[in-house]
Amino acid sequence: MPSTQIKTIEFERPQMAQGSSCTAHAWARVPATPSPQEKSELKARIKRLLVEKQAVLVAHYYVDADLQDLAEETGGCVSDSLEMARFGRDHPAQTLVVAGVKFMGETSKILSPHKRVLMPDLDATCSLDLGCPADEFSAFCDAHPDRTVVVYANTSAAVKARADWMVTSSIGLDIVAHLHAQGKKILWAPDKHLGGYIQKKTGADMLLWQGSCLVHDEFKGIELELLRKQHPGAKVLVHPESPQDVVDQADVVGSTSQLIAAAQMLDAEEFIVATDNGILHKMRMAAPGKRFIDAPTAGNSATCKSCAHCPWMAMNGLQNLADVLESGSNEIHVEAETSRKAVICIDRMLDFAAERKANTRPSSDLAQEQALFSGIGPA
Repeated sequence: MPSTQIKTIEFERPQMAQGSSCTAHAWARVPATPSPQEKSELKARIKRLLVEKQAVLVAHYYVDADLQDLAEETGGCVSDSLEMARFGRDHPAQTLVVAGVKFMGETSKILSPHKRVLMPDLDATCSLDLGCPADEFSAFCDAHPDRTVVVYANTSAAVKARADWMVTSSIGLDIVAHLHAQGKKILWAPDKHLGGYIQKKTGADMLLWQGSCLVHDEFKGIELELLRKQHPGAKVLVHPESPQDVVDQADVVGSTSQLIAAAQMLDAEEFIVATDNGILHKMRMAAPGKRFIDAPTAGNSATCKSCAHCPWMAMNGLQNLADVLESGSNEIHVEAETSRKAVICIDRMLDFAAERKANTRPSSDLAQEQALFSGIGPA
């Protein structure tokens, strides 16, 4: 099998103390692509090891399709980051293997502190996480003590430990609206686009950290408008981490689960999708016969930063998944005091969702999926 390559990645790095941003650099491994025979052997090995190790695999919608299929074939789940953690917490397995990026493994460990949490690659990260260091964020919070701190799930355990609330994109709008109705002023982090979308919808007083997702920030409104003219019957599905000129053209704005449900429900044969293209695998399974088109980014191949796919999600592969199961390496650890503080903001969100019976996962019952669009609609 060919050796793994390393590529350099540019991302936006907020400098809140200076009121500006800069371009920062990180790196990602590019996993080798196994041959068909190697792929078959690795899948069989992983299935065997999951049984032997009494482990369960949970995978995000954005990882490789083979990993998504393996998770479901072996009794695990494919979902967004919160549902991955919640599924792992409620599953009897004492070892969770999280195919995603590091903050997802941390969230799983926070909700399941007594379980062992492994990841295929501990260096798989997120531009939102990288762009919101805990020490700088804590100083920002200290400078605005009158504000309720609300953080997006795409943050480190240490940042969550400093927050009053954690939210996901599926429930963030409802929670901020709830806090706004109580007269609360919000300090929001880290995604400026998602925060701006929620601010516009709720009218809340929100002070925004200026981070962005490497993938979603690259979608471009002008190119999307041209693509829509080529596909006049297509519905546009947009994640709210995207820029405003992209959101403005959406038929549906929502979380990963909400966009999959929209693909099932909406009466259209074509969809233009402005989120990580790893989701297209699940969309094609959920809505067979429909056509899904990547929303345009700032460039193609060597000229784009992500080409609509997270380079860190792409670090999850069959080989490193099998190796981690075999060796028990790449275990996630969260310091006890950090975990104790972080779980408060997560539980607060879960309690809020439970009170409203908020649904965050698509199902085969399309009538029930209407609940997914509570508070989330056309831009």
